[in-house]
Amino acid sequence: MRRSPHVLPGFALAMGCTLFYLSLIVLLPLGALVAKATATGWTEFVAIVTGPRAVSSYRVTVTAALAATAFNAGFGLLMAWILVRYRFPGRRILDAMMDLPFALPTAVAGIALTTLFARNGWLGQFLEPAGIKVAYAWPGIAVAMAFTSVPFVVRTVQPVLEDLDAEVEEAATVLGATAFQRFHRVILPAILPALVAGCALAFARSLGEFGAVIFIAGNMPNVTEITALLVFIRLEEFDYPAAASIASVVLLASFAILLATNMLQAWQGRHAGRG
Repeated sequence: MRRSPHVLPGFALAMGCTLFYLSLIVLLPLGALVAKATATGWTEFVAIVTGPRAVSSYRVTVTAALAATAFNAGFGLLMAWILVRYRFPGRRILDAMMDLPFALPTAVAGIALTTLFARNGWLGQFLEPAGIKVAYAWPGIAVAMAFTSVPFVVRTVQPVLEDLDAEVEEAATVLGATAFQRFHRVILPAILPALVAGCALAFARSLGEFGAVIFIAGNMPNVTEITALLVFIRLEEFDYPAAASIASVVLLASFAILLATNMLQAWQGRHAGRG
C-alpha cells in the first residue's frame, strides 16, 4: 500500500530550513558582534570590559535585575494564582493586562513610570518626602525592569497551575495537610521548574532592558548607568569595538543564564521521573 505523503516536510528539509533561519537571524548577527569585539585583540578587550565604568554598569544592571526578578517571582506567582484559581468581574481584563508590557513600547513604559515616580508625580510626591527616591535613582531601574519582565513569570507559571490536578490537593486536604503544607509539598514542587524558568527569562530580559530604564534611571555614570546605556553611549561616540566588547559580555551572561536554566530543568525532569 502506498503511504500517504506527510503534510509537513521531511526531517532533512525541516532541519535545513531551521538551521538556515537560525543562522541568518541569530547566529550571523551574534557572530558579527563577537568578531567586532575580538578585532581589537585580547588585551584591549579585557581592558574595555573590565574598565571601572563598565564594571560599575555591570553592578548596577545585575543588582537591579536581581531585585526585579525577586519581586516578580512573588508577584508573578501571585498573579498567576489569582488568574487560575478565582473567577471575578474584570478577570479577562486583568489577564490581558499581564501582556501589556509585551505590547507597550518600552520608551512609553519608561515615560509613564517616570511621570508616576517623579518628585511631583502621583506616587513620587508622597515617597520622596518620606525619604524614598525612586525616579532618577537605583530603585527606579529595578521598578522599570520589574514592569517589563513580569509577563515572563506569569505566562510561564499560569499554564502549569491550570494543568495541576485538583485531586492531589484534595487528597492532601483529606490526609490533614494544612494550607501551607499543601502549597509547600504539593503545589510548589509541581510549579517550581516553570517558576525557575520564568524567573530566568525575566532576569535575562532585565539585563538587556534599555528603553524603559533610561527615562527613569537618571543615567549618571558609576551611579545609575546600566550596561545597555553604556553600549549605546559607545556607539554614539563611534567607538564600535568598545560597544561590541561590552555588549558581548551581556550576551555571554544572558546565554549562560538560559543554558543553566535549561540544564536545571532537565535535571529536575529526570529527578521527578525517578521519583
